[in-house]
Amino acid sequence: MTATLDDGFTEALADYTRRWPGEADTAALFETLLADPVDPFRRERLTGHFTASCWLVSADGQRVLLTHHRKLGLWLQLGGHADGERDLTLAALREAEEESGLSDLRVEAGIFDLDRHQIPEHKGVPAHWHYDVRYVVRAGDDETFTISEESLDLAWRDIAALANDPAADASVRRMAGKWLALCRPDSLERIEETRAK
Repeated sequence: MTATLDDGFTEALADYTRRWPGEADTAALFETLLADPVDPFRRERLTGHFTASCWLVSADGQRVLLTHHRKLGLWLQLGGHADGERDLTLAALREAEEESGLSDLRVEAGIFDLDRHQIPEHKGVPAHWHYDVRYVVRAGDDETFTISEESLDLAWRDIAALANDPAADASVRRMAGKWLALCRPDSLERIEETRAK
C-alpha cells in the first residue's frame, strides 16, 4: 500500500512538473524527500517533512478561504501536518474540514502548488523545513465557517484581488495567479504585467 501511494505521489510530482516547468527544481526537492528512508510524513523528522494544504475555493470559484494563522501571524491557506498520512489529498481534506468547520467539501485530483519554506523555532521546536503540498478543495453551498484554535480569524477573500495584493504572502499571491490562469488563461500574463509596473 505504501509503495502504491508513493508511486502515485511520484507521478503527481511528475505531472506537476509538466504543467509548471518553471518549478521543476522545487518538485525535485520534494522527490528527494520522498525517497528519504526516514519517514518524511511525520512531524518528528525535524530536518524537514511533508505538510498538506488546501486552496479552499468557494463553489463559484471566485473566492478562497484564508486563515489568519495563530503561530505565524500571516493570512495563509488552511493546512497542517500529515502526521503519518501518506495520501496527502486526504490530509489536505482533513485539515480543510478541521480548520474551517465546513462540511460537503471535495478535494480535486492533482497537486495545485508546491512550497518549501522554513518554519521558525516555536516553543522549543527548532526551526525546520515544511515541504507543503497544496490541493484544490471545493466548498459546497454552505460557506459558514467556524474558527478553530489554529486561527486568529478566517475570511473569504476575492482571488482576483488577492493576486495583485502586495501585502499578501508571496505564495498565496502565486496560488491566486495560478488559479486565475487555470480559470482564465490570459489572467496570469496580466497579473505579471501589473507587478512589473
